[in-house]
Amino acid sequence: MVSAGDVAPDDRCPCFSGDLYRGCCGPLLEGSSAPTAVRLMRSRYTAFAVGDAEYLLATWHPSTRPLRVEIDDELVWRRLVVLETVEGGPFDREGVVEFEALWRQGDERGVMHERSRFVREDRRWLYVDGDVAPATKLEG
Repeated sequence: MVSAGDVAPDDRCPCFSGDLYRGCCGPLLEGSSAPTAVRLMRSRYTAFAVGDAEYLLATWHPSTRPLRVEIDDELVWRRLVVLETVEGGPFDREGVVEFEALWRQGDERGVMHERSRFVREDRRWLYVDGDVAPATKLEG
């Protein structure tokens, strides 16, 4: 796993937006608010990739937030693909982001598919919950 300290400001962002970390998820993990639901989702993917459990909890809606987030150091998040967004803009109150996250753990590789729900409260986007499909293991 890459830690937040291992991602330099001029590195490509772990969320695969194509942007530099300093202009993408970096400021969000340092405390800035995400302007849209998809930006929050990308930053949460980055937080999983770098092991930032504190950020994950801080961006989780209090009604569904767990007491803690376990990050598996052996799980490596390899790529994020955003499939669909529904609302979730700067002036919306709710949003949905559907995505696939490719992972590797030891010799196994797979894909996690989720349709996540977000709400905007006090001008701040929060993750509520998601419908997660069973993980698909990839061959080869």
